[in-house]
Amino acid sequence: MSTPVTTHLVMGFLGSGKTTLLRHLLAHKPEQERWAILVNEFGEVGIDGALLSDQGATIKEVPGGCLCCVSGLPFQIGLNALLHKARPDRLLIEPSGLGHPSRILDILTNEHYREVLQLGPAFCLVDPRQWADPRYREHDTYQDQLALADILVANKTDLCSEAELEALRRGLDGYRPPKQALVEVCQGQLDPAWLQGEHNPERRAAHPQAHEQNAPRPLLADPGPRLSRGQPWRRYSNHGQDHFSIGWRFLDEVVFDQAAVEAFCAEFEVARLKAVLRVEDGWRAFNKVDGRLSVYRIAPQREGRLELIDPAPLAAQPLHQRLMQTVLSLPSS
Repeated sequence: MSTPVTTHLVMGFLGSGKTTLLRHLLAHKPEQERWAILVNEFGEVGIDGALLSDQGATIKEVPGGCLCCVSGLPFQIGLNALLHKARPDRLLIEPSGLGHPSRILDILTNEHYREVLQLGPAFCLVDPRQWADPRYREHDTYQDQLALADILVANKTDLCSEAELEALRRGLDGYRPPKQALVEVCQGQLDPAWLQGEHNPERRAAHPQAHEQNAPRPLLADPGPRLSRGQPWRRYSNHGQDHFSIGWRFLDEVVFDQAAVEAFCAEFEVARLKAVLRVEDGWRAFNKVDGRLSVYRIAPQREGRLELIDPAPLAAQPLHQRLMQTVLSLPSS
């Protein structure tokens, strides 16, 4: 019988820094190990997979909602395909920042995966600045991500005050079973040594039925017609878990003005903005959270993508018109 694949959940609310942490872990992956990552995103276009694609692991995306909703079939289909393709030594699962983790853990520990997967520590990233904010503390998903984690990672400690960090430290006293650790980091720089160990199966969610009323979704998201020179972009939208998203896919020949894209990112205050776009001299990743925008070079992608997520409804047409003003050139049909 083959050795079970060590598997970790990497949880955290929108903008907590999960993808940055995964990029850091992958950069320090033992050379001889095969790693795989299953990424779920709330939006329809999926960007985290692109941000991780140049880091030496096999990536599988399941966009368009929460992995745990309905029957979990999209999750299981994606998981099975990834295990078959990658045959990894270690698997990291990044649920949507709005995704509820309880039923994901139920699936990972059911009879179908009992001899296939071995759960390692589950992680939850926390921005200490959010800890005292009732919008986060009273959210079912936020509470259960914290409850089910073995190790809490206080991220962005360079941006918070000592009082905010101390409040988070004190808040951990009430968890039973106790947390294995609170690890304090900047920019997702978690020591890979924390991957060692096991998940404590005694941890329980306070809201295990969260998302139960969500509308059914198809087993596999329909991406619609393929992009082409005649149709070089497509727009998508999603609504659920008290949030709205609008996303775009662009043919890889669509070139953007980087300065104009940065101005677009600065203009709109949303909970989350992520993009991978081709600019004049290559490809860039754009990442905005808490009003801070980071831009960095990435490997060439198969297509450009941009996603906005916010608790308030998003005005699709004005956003689209403004975004298209940042395009330098479209392919000739």
